[in-house]
Amino acid sequence: MKPDSNKSDLQKVLGLCKMSFIIVGLFSLCINLLMLTPAMYMLQVYDRVVTSGSHSTLVMLTLIMVLMMLTIAGLEWVRSQILVRVSTKMESLMNTRLFNASFKQALYSGGANSNGQPLSDLTQLRQFMTGNGLFAFFDAPWLPIYIAVMFIFHPLFGWVGVFSAILLGCLAVANEKLTRKLLTDANKEAMGAQAYVAKNLRNAEVIESMGMLENVRDRWVEKNRLVLALQSVASRRAGLMTSISKSTRLLVQSLILGVGAYLVIEQQITPGLMIAGSILLGRALSPIDLMIGNWKGFVAARGQYARLNEVLNKIPEEKERMSLPAPKGVLSVEAATIAPPGTRAPVVKNVTFRAEPGDIIGMIGPSAAGKSSLARAILGIWPSLGGKVRLDGADIFSWTREELGPHVGYLPQDIELFEGSISENIARFGEVDPDKVVEAAKMAGVHELVLRLPEGYDTVIGASAGALSGGQRQRIGLARALYGKPRLVVLDEPNSNLDDQGDAALAAALKALKESLATVIIISHKTSVLASVDKLLVMRDGMLVMYGPKQEVLEKMKGLAPAQQQQQVPRPAPAAVPVHSVPVTTTIKPV
Repeated sequence: MKPDSNKSDLQKVLGLCKMSFIIVGLFSLCINLLMLTPAMYMLQVYDRVVTSGSHSTLVMLTLIMVLMMLTIAGLEWVRSQILVRVSTKMESLMNTRLFNASFKQALYSGGANSNGQPLSDLTQLRQFMTGNGLFAFFDAPWLPIYIAVMFIFHPLFGWVGVFSAILLGCLAVANEKLTRKLLTDANKEAMGAQAYVAKNLRNAEVIESMGMLENVRDRWVEKNRLVLALQSVASRRAGLMTSISKSTRLLVQSLILGVGAYLVIEQQITPGLMIAGSILLGRALSPIDLMIGNWKGFVAARGQYARLNEVLNKIPEEKERMSLPAPKGVLSVEAATIAPPGTRAPVVKNVTFRAEPGDIIGMIGPSAAGKSSLARAILGIWPSLGGKVRLDGADIFSWTREELGPHVGYLPQDIELFEGSISENIARFGEVDPDKVVEAAKMAGVHELVLRLPEGYDTVIGASAGALSGGQRQRIGLARALYGKPRLVVLDEPNSNLDDQGDAALAAALKALKESLATVIIISHKTSVLASVDKLLVMRDGMLVMYGPKQEVLEKMKGLAPAQQQQQVPRPAPAAVPVHSVPVTTTIKPV
């Protein structure tokens, strides 16, 4: 047995339910023993009641049979309720862990794996655990009980039962071989097609505006056609095996009547044993037949279990960390080399710089220079391949995200607002503090705009922000980033959708952040916002090529060839702090 430390969280949770499964197994034993009742009842009716003509015996046997069948019904109900509780307990213990794992999976993949598949797998696995398919697996191991009783009836009955069980077992194995790969591939393709649809529905406006619907739909149809083809072949094979299995079971039940009739003629058994043997064989083979009929669900559950274990092993649960004091905003990047999660190809290479509280740093450079990747590393979204990103001297990953989050503000390029009211969005869906919400909204210059909405701060918006314009969404996103006066603020293209009034509000917000001694990093290609920065950080090809006071960086770049100039920033007032630079072929054209 593997050490407990090598088990996934799902295996550990199922281990906690081990005793429940043992109890279900014991209930299954009792149920299968009591399932001998119909055969025994038939045996006694034919061999005792019919021959004796005793009404009292018939009544007593019938009462006993009814009592046994009611007991079976009760045990079946209790067994099903135990499995329902086990499945519910499993989901309640795993849903938070899997939600976090799904979130991390989407985070590390840049949103490529953001379809919530692990949560869906958990739900479907829970549903399988409460279905008839699982009961067949609990009942099948008790097949030897029935075979043993059939041997007691007559050895020939027993051997017929053994032969029938082996035959149906071979059909079950054949069903597994014929359908497993097809069903696995079909499920994989189905998940891909579902993810494709989900991604395209998020871009419905683009698809509609440029008449792309037919092309997108045709691609989905092609993906879905492959799913249908695989499922069709698998279903045909599974249907064939199910039909053969059911027909085989009915055939051997009929044949055993013939065998029984022969033995009755030879006076080796009684007529009651002949009928009881047929009933008993049908009951013995029923779980195997049920397993074959539910094999598709079993294959799906096995795939879901494997995928859940893979996700849980790939994304281990974060360990509890000691709480650290609230940060002041001293940011130190030490020889950081950054690569997108899941890859080893660095997009940021050996970057080193330091920022003090109150610094406003403009990060500039051509497209694909590594600016947004460096910002993700500073925020602790992407881990570094080498080097460290430190906040107040502590590795950014030493902080628990729940404790660090309130001290960090982030405005990404793609503004995402969430289902809820504007006040909830600004308050980050924590406890809404009206004073802090209004303060953040005023800093972002969006307070008056919100008041003009029908419900003000209580206006409910959707994930796409409903009727809000791009600039309005961006300013609400900025208010969310400023909520609670964070110590570290990263703004990625914060004015890409802003008008002149929005630019003025952003400049005022940056001034307020500086006065509060927050450390601010701005990524922007617009010259207006860079007028508010103190320092410039120039990136090219994933490397830091220049960092220092804005005026000195601009002066240094003025000597470069005009053909090499790729950015524009306004000419600021001179600064006295020396600039740290590296020879560079990229420059900024001062205004």
